[in-house]
Amino acid sequence: MSAGDGMTTTRRGDALAAARYLAPAALVLVGLLGYPMYQLVLISFYDYGQEQASAGAPLTFIGFDNYQRLFSEPQFWGVLGQTVAFAAACVAGTLLVGGALAVLASRVRAVPRTLLFLAALGAWATPAVAGSTVWLFLFDADLGLVNEVLVGLGIHDMAGYSWTYDKLVAFALVAGEVIWCSFPFVMVTLYAGIRAIPAEVLEAATLDGASTWRATRSVVLPLLRPLIAVATIQSIIWDFKLFTQIYVMTGGGGVAGQNLVLNVYAYQQAFAASDYGLGSAIGVVMTVVLLVVTLFYLRALRRRGEELA
Repeated sequence: MSAGDGMTTTRRGDALAAARYLAPAALVLVGLLGYPMYQLVLISFYDYGQEQASAGAPLTFIGFDNYQRLFSEPQFWGVLGQTVAFAAACVAGTLLVGGALAVLASRVRAVPRTLLFLAALGAWATPAVAGSTVWLFLFDADLGLVNEVLVGLGIHDMAGYSWTYDKLVAFALVAGEVIWCSFPFVMVTLYAGIRAIPAEVLEAATLDGASTWRATRSVVLPLLRPLIAVATIQSIIWDFKLFTQIYVMTGGGGVAGQNLVLNVYAYQQAFAASDYGLGSAIGVVMTVVLLVVTLFYLRALRRRGEELA
């Protein structure tokens, strides 16, 4: 048997072992998520409104009509674009803040590091509704601390300024709250990865004449790539399906719906308009988009790993 055949056999054995370890978790996920997903897809093919939900009226199968209505609606495409841009900004901000604080935590002494982790975990543990309400109060036009501080610094135009009236400013405000409650996951994950890097590897890079930036780019980041992938995918999933922060801080989607994202849009269609079939179709589209983004990202990481190998 050649070396190549032996390597192939080893990889197959590793794949089978991984499948056996993942099988119990996969069964639990299928049990918890499989049936709700099946119902979501099923409802999206029916004319399912308030009469069917409460009065028991017969269901009418309409095939892909809900999807045709959705894709022919200009508002849907506008909301989809807003959702993608908003999620991308939140993911980038979360990774930057979390990564920077992870590096900081790895270089400071025990006491400030402990205080940093306590503050981060406090943000992480704060419920989304409570955190959104606190942020909204801090940026309140009349009673908010932020406006008072800015006016005290001489910026008198900020007196009575509404942070949720302008579309981009409202999105930036919500993004700040999302990053604030999301960065601890990235920080803790990357900090653990940084601490797991053998000191000998960094010492060898230093002895070879690598600068701090070169060592970070050529040694630390490649070793952290799997953790960065996990943090990125988790952030994409969380931020793309964001609901609570947008709904609470913009009053259900902002002035004239200018701050809508897909999850809030689906809520409006399903519950406010009692069009559960169309709302389910939006949910299916969101799930497909997330799966496609995740698969493309994992494929790119796999190709990058093969190139480095």
